Amino acid sequence: MRAGSHNAPIRVADIGDFDVLIDARSPSEYALDHIPGAINCPVLDDEERRIVGTLYKQTGAFEARRVGGAMVAANLARHLRERFADQPPNWKPLVYCWRGGLRSGSMVTWLRLVGWDAQQLAGGYKSYRRHVIDRIDELCPKLDLRVICGATGSAKTRVLQTLAARGAQVLDLEDCAQHKGSLLGALPGVPQPSQKNFETGLATAIEKVDLSQPLYVEGESARIGKLSLPLSLVARMREAPRIIDIEASSEARLAYLLRDYAYLGDDREALAEQLGKLKEMQGKESVARWQQWARAGELSPLFAELMALHYDPHYQRSQEKHFKAWATRERLHADDLSDAAVADLAQRVLALG
Repeated sequence: MRAGSHNAPIRVADIGDFDVLIDARSPSEYALDHIPGAINCPVLDDEERRIVGTLYKQTGAFEARRVGGAMVAANLARHLRERFADQPPNWKPLVYCWRGGLRSGSMVTWLRLVGWDAQQLAGGYKSYRRHVIDRIDELCPKLDLRVICGATGSAKTRVLQTLAARGAQVLDLEDCAQHKGSLLGALPGVPQPSQKNFETGLATAIEKVDLSQPLYVEGESARIGKLSLPLSLVARMREAPRIIDIEASSEARLAYLLRDYAYLGDDREALAEQLGKLKEMQGKESVARWQQWARAGELSPLFAELMALHYDPHYQRSQEKHFKAWATRERLHADDLSDAAVADLAQRVLALG
């Protein structure tokens, strides 16, 4: 236990020794990414941080520290009156800021004056960020992956969710990315996380994996929406010896897409605008037809042509190029992708071992 020593540096591995983890950075920094489980108690809010930064540039360090010090003192006083008011004498908080500098140092000083055994995370958020990258790169090559592939509309994500419900280890990359991975994969009203927060979520999920057991993952490209998968994870997926290809019929896939993407009909103009991004690849005439269907809410012919002309022609070629074991993949045929059929697919995936 290091929590009782003010001299030994506190590392990421020691976080569990403390009662609470406090992020002393501004709300916008916290929102961009933070250590899982941390609470945000800013010593400077976003506007105060901007003011102090401007003063530093215009008048120098002394004036910035004089004004900033008053702001910090006021914010710390508020936290002591409100957020920390009910903490017992033996409370042990761990505090961090960007680099483990003045902001977290100021909070630790005041908390110690009260009598609490407050500590500062060495290196701050930056040290945790290095930990995230290191852990992803260390663990990904050890994952025993079962990569589930299938053309667009093959219910791969639902199969993964069913596998997880049955106790299998699953890494749901689209859930982590808050995006379905395709051109039309943005979730309505749900922004994607920042790249850093996405990687934090991945590291947290991968650290929980039992490396002695299979881990099921969807065969994603290197990007999901605006986010990039870690290169070590992409490499592990592409070299995985076990590839499971769901070969669903076009009719089953279309029926599934119409259910799974039904919400696209709620904002027809946004759908048409998104389809406009395909003009260079698919030509103005085809895209104009698709946009007309989108604006009319005619999703059935739209999805049917998107499958036939956009998604499917690239699928086989892309899989052959990216997955080393594609030629020896295990194929699962499906003429139905109803909930019951997806449950059966999941059971057939598990039976493959």
